[in-house]
Amino acid sequence: MTRPDPRQTAALSAALSRAVDLSALKARADATKTAPPAAAAGAAKAPAADAGAFTVDVSEASFQADVVERSLQVPVIVALTAGWSGQAQQLTAMLEKLVAEFNGAWILARTDIDANPRIAQLFGVQSVPMVVAIAGGQPVEAFGDVPPEAQVRQWLSGLLDALRDRLPGIAAAESAVPEAAAEVEEPEDERFAAAEAAFEQGDYAGAEAAYEAIIAAEPANAEAKAALAQVRFLARAEVTDPSVIVRADMSPDDIDAQLAAADLELAGQAAEQAFDRLVAVVARSSGDDRDRARTHLVSLFELFASDDPRVIKARRDLASALY
Repeated sequence: MTRPDPRQTAALSAALSRAVDLSALKARADATKTAPPAAAAGAAKAPAADAGAFTVDVSEASFQADVVERSLQVPVIVALTAGWSGQAQQLTAMLEKLVAEFNGAWILARTDIDANPRIAQLFGVQSVPMVVAIAGGQPVEAFGDVPPEAQVRQWLSGLLDALRDRLPGIAAAESAVPEAAAEVEEPEDERFAAAEAAFEQGDYAGAEAAYEAIIAAEPANAEAKAALAQVRFLARAEVTDPSVIVRADMSPDDIDAQLAAADLELAGQAAEQAFDRLVAVVARSSGDDRDRARTHLVSLFELFASDDPRVIKARRDLASALY
């Protein structure tokens, strides 16, 4: 789970400013800062409730009130979902559990991208699930896919720590959290911690070995399999000569160059271009070359959610190229 690219955050901030009326919010924020502490505390001292008390379904019409204005008090976690995405439903259920646990220190805003395409466009949604944290009317962090619950809880806690001095509603809400709920914490899996530590240190071989050990003990561990695919891809992409894309374009039959070029395109956020390149290789080649291109393409699919629209399209294109 990572912080968004600063350039993406700036672009999203600008888009939010265009999409909603932020001109009247500064005065409200200033008024909030000068409001009597007792009043703020009194408003937040309501009895703890279930997830419904801190969850709202957001539409294009209610976006400003439910997201932007609420984010002046506490962070609003926007969950961008779709009814056809099982992963989106899984992540939303997790967030609904956690929002009740945090007792109002943040608000969960659910929105269906199919019913609200302008919101999806605003956030530049390319796949779901996608989660964006809004604070003070601006996006501050984001992530996709379905991380483990312990990791999401840790992310939320870190977010609240970073924003506590800026948003008055956080401390007020936290003071009302029952002590037992505030102390809930899942034990960290030391195996994953070791693998992640190796990865952060640039020790791709060590991280790969650690994830392989987890899979050997738990063959069905989807989290370890996904992490292993990412480690192998990054280790491969980092040592690839950027000039290979030019070589691949000039030599369509150079399979090694085509595979390497697809890796670099994917690393450069050009997933569709990478997929199209390999589908084209499959379509025009045969034998071992064709099998290598197909296998490599399928390995790249593993870096994405199975319901990612780009993967779904590429799988259809691959099937057409094969048959």
